[in-house]
Amino acid sequence: MTGREKAVLGAVRLPTQRRFDVEESLDELERLAESAGAEVVGRVTQDRKAPTPALYFGKGKVEDLRAWSRQHGADLMISDDPLSPVQERNLGGSLGLKVIDRTALILDLFAQRARSMEGKLQVELAQLSYLLPRLVRQWKHLERLGGGIGTRGPGETQLESDRRIIRHRIEKIRGELRRVRSHRRLVRERRKATGFSVVALVGYTNSGKTTLLNRLTGAGRPAADQLFVTLDPTARLVAGGEHSPFILTDTVGFIRKLPHQLVEAFKATLEELEQADLLVHVLDASHPGLEEQAAAVESLLAELGLVGRPTVVALNKIDKLEGGAPPRMLVKRFDGVPISAHTGAGMDRLLDRIDSALRGRVERAVLRIPYRDGLALSLCYDRGRVLARSDEPDGIRLEVELPPRLLGPLEPYRDAG
Repeated sequence: MTGREKAVLGAVRLPTQRRFDVEESLDELERLAESAGAEVVGRVTQDRKAPTPALYFGKGKVEDLRAWSRQHGADLMISDDPLSPVQERNLGGSLGLKVIDRTALILDLFAQRARSMEGKLQVELAQLSYLLPRLVRQWKHLERLGGGIGTRGPGETQLESDRRIIRHRIEKIRGELRRVRSHRRLVRERRKATGFSVVALVGYTNSGKTTLLNRLTGAGRPAADQLFVTLDPTARLVAGGEHSPFILTDTVGFIRKLPHQLVEAFKATLEELEQADLLVHVLDASHPGLEEQAAAVESLLAELGLVGRPTVVALNKIDKLEGGAPPRMLVKRFDGVPISAHTGAGMDRLLDRIDSALRGRVERAVLRIPYRDGLALSLCYDRGRVLARSDEPDGIRLEVELPPRLLGPLEPYRDAG
């Protein structure tokens, strides 16, 4: 493709929807389109009781949109709502444009951003699941997936053959992802055996999760003011200072109207959240749609069965707010910790809150460790939080916090006094 595609955005506003909400959703769609490489040249909305089954918009609105698109050189129409295969096909034919919906746009953006083999497999699975019901009169030969001459069954049309090829590829990817999930399970078990608590970052896309991970761990993960920069999960150790060490993981960001195909395909990645001892919900405190973004994240967490998990809320990007602090009502509403991952403001307060939330998962003990047992001493410093130390003639007296499973081997060193 040469040059950027010129896109017009479209949405139907139902009687139950506020105009502000529809416009805000279109603003987000525009950011998605621009992140995918399109140039947005306009938008159109229509108030209707329901989208039309055949065209999505009414016939008159479609004729107006066709004329407007020709006048402004648009070659792509993006619907903010899911389109049925029939609506997509009919609308594209009537407008003389390529037509996609928000789901297809997000899938395209994920395809551009996927870097690891696992990420690419997950995106391909989602894309094929989305494509399968849309093959009617739009199919192309799928030799690149293993089809073509010699693969067609008796009496099969090309369309039937292509559907079969896609289903076969879907099953193959699912098998590979099952192996990925098994591998991830082993990694999590090894991580658990280290004795470190696991804290997982969750939040809306572009809320600053990766910047926060970089700030707390010194990692150099790519972070930018763009949607869906992070697709592959990352785990890093947070250690040093007066706070208990823990493993911090970063996962894919959430978004309103996140395609069901992606939720299903990214199960292997999202399982990281299930095994976390604590979630840190990162909110962009400077965003006007903060409440809606928080609700979207909570809704997806509910879909994943993660409601009620121990959670700390981080109100991020306070450096973008007037006065450098969020309103008191906002802090009270979310019981949140105001921070700026960009400047580092509020990091100690956030770590204090994480410490408090994890405290039930550690035990405080007084140990008297012989000077000869350097491994036991290292364990206390590397895997726990040393609160006090006294070097005495018969050994080192430590007051330490450690997970109970790590205190077991140190039981002979407990100081009864």
